[in-house]
Amino acid sequence: MRRAVSGFVKDESGAITVDWVVLTAAIVGLNMVILFAPAREGLVNLMVTIGETMGIVGDVMQDSNNLGNG
Repeated sequence: MRRAVSGFVKDESGAITVDWVVLTAAIVGLNMVILFAPAREGLVNLMVTIGETMGIVGDVMQDSNNLGNG
């Protein structure tokens, strides 16, 4: 039992995998920050436009509903 535990503690084959996972996550995270920062203004403008359009559509639907009730 002691040999098994000692062998498990000394085995470092999984440590390399963890290193690669952490390195890959860091690279992906940095790329997301670098690539999405310039696109942020465009995305915000798109969301505002969609919100305004949905508001206009809601107003038109409300007006058409009021015409039927009047």
